[in-house]
Amino acid sequence: MTRTGLEAYIESTFGITADYPFTGDFVTAVFRHPGNRKWFAIAMRIPQSKLGMNGDDLIDVVNVKCDPEILHSFHSQSGVHQGETGIYPAYHMNRNHWLTVALDGRVSDNTMEFLLGISYDLTKSKKK
Repeated sequence: MTRTGLEAYIESTFGITADYPFTGDFVTAVFRHPGNRKWFAIAMRIPQSKLGMNGDDLIDVVNVKCDPEILHSFHSQSGVHQGETGIYPAYHMNRNHWLTVALDGRVSDNTMEFLLGISYDLTKSKKK
């Protein structure tokens, strides 16, 4: 999935558009629940080296929350999804609860949609 595809999917599925909360930064996009304002996804552009890749070319990524019980099934010890490159331990977030996913087409739409669904559910308001 690409960044454009991510934004279109989130809007069509969850009815949510990007929020740009960082002054002067119109690249880092946050996707929040309308009620509790919790983030379920944050799209960023970062140097590839921040993910352990060679080079400092910029890459679009998204961080999504993931259940700690299944989080480790999405990346091996080397930090890459088993059989599918493009999923890493979280960049700049708690690695016990978040994953970073490359938005360069390496990760299938089905996998990205699954991860977004998990993240959305984990961050929604809890019923009392």
